[in-house]
Amino acid sequence: MDAIRRSLLGQMARLSAGAALIPFSSLAQAGINQQPARREGDPTKRYGMLVDLRQCIGCQACTVSCHIENAAPLGQFRTTVSQYEVQHQESGELATFMLPRLCNHCENPPCVPVCPVEATYQQQDGIVVVDSDRCVGCAYCVNACPYDARFINQRTQTADKCTFCAHRLEVGLLPACVESCVGGARVIGDMRDPQSQISRMIYEHRDALMVLQPEKHTLPQVFYLGMDERFTTRPTAEPVALEVLDPHGQEMGYEFHH
Repeated sequence: MDAIRRSLLGQMARLSAGAALIPFSSLAQAGINQQPARREGDPTKRYGMLVDLRQCIGCQACTVSCHIENAAPLGQFRTTVSQYEVQHQESGELATFMLPRLCNHCENPPCVPVCPVEATYQQQDGIVVVDSDRCVGCAYCVNACPYDARFINQRTQTADKCTFCAHRLEVGLLPACVESCVGGARVIGDMRDPQSQISRMIYEHRDALMVLQPEKHTLPQVFYLGMDERFTTRPTAEPVALEVLDPHGQEMGYEFHH
């Protein structure tokens, strides 16, 4: 039996065994308003991120540094910077708009209650993570996320996503994307600390901050400063050429037509 066939059979056996352990009651009871208890993490903190789009230049340094830090498979990303070409409705002038995308670590995450084995869970500090040893790769959480922030890791065959680099935060380091941002566009911190940079910026710019898809009632904890209101919902658009592709080789960007 060759190595590829052994690997495939191994994955099939693993998935079959995992599926056999999924309680049907978990599937029936899963719902966005039935969040399981949070576990692990520092209960005195609540991490969030503020992205100042006025400072983002679309260099993709965050995308690359995250990819290296978390050893994601080629073509799969925990964070990206989508680039949009927008046209002024009156003058017709074109401009480029940058929108960094990542897991929103929602206060009411829809990905958590749908996991039949509780591999996806929320820490007490608000960070949503995945226990890859427990995950069976069913992709329920991938489909539940309205922000396209999750994927099935091609190497591990388990759910994967941004974790705010929790392993770095635990030892006092910044997430890779924040540390590598040349414009200082990404700010992360404890929102329960009134003296933290993110708390001060939220207070200063409260009326100007926006989140993605607020109508989903997930309460995202990634806030955007300097974002046009039209970008809060998923736009009807056509792709434009970009250097970063999604796992299916499709261009990750859109062009608005007015």
